[in-house]
Amino acid sequence: MLKNKWIELVLRYLIGIMFVYASIHKIAEPAEFAKVIYGYGLFPHFIINLTAIVLPFLELITGLALVLGIYPRSAATVIGVLLLMFICAISVNLIRGYEFDCGCFSFGHEGSTSSSVQLLIRDILFLICCVYLVHFRVDRKWCVGKAK
Repeated sequence: MLKNKWIELVLRYLIGIMFVYASIHKIAEPAEFAKVIYGYGLFPHFIINLTAIVLPFLELITGLALVLGIYPRSAATVIGVLLLMFICAISVNLIRGYEFDCGCFSFGHEGSTSSSVQLLIRDILFLICCVYLVHFRVDRKWCVGKAK
């Protein structure tokens, strides 16, 4: 029951497509994404621009890897680590009492109607999905990084 190829496929596509979609506007507008990262108030100023450039490409590559089945366990692990970092950042700002634009799918308030608590719950659910993909990987011949 836990090792089901259809569950795995749906989770891979769901998480992969979400990360690819989330990366597109960040890649197109790195300056706006840098402002969002600055708004978290957690990072040293000298690393914000580099993070705004590198993070979206990491999201894009790992999302595509999940969708295409290229080393899906590794991609799910990287995405899980990213989600854990996002969860920590959101949690710290919730504890501080800050409501903010997470920058996940758009910049500004017109596209972000989710509260910080909803973002936290969403990321925790996606992290659980990544844990499933890492620990209950179904062996498939058509995946490049097949489990042994």
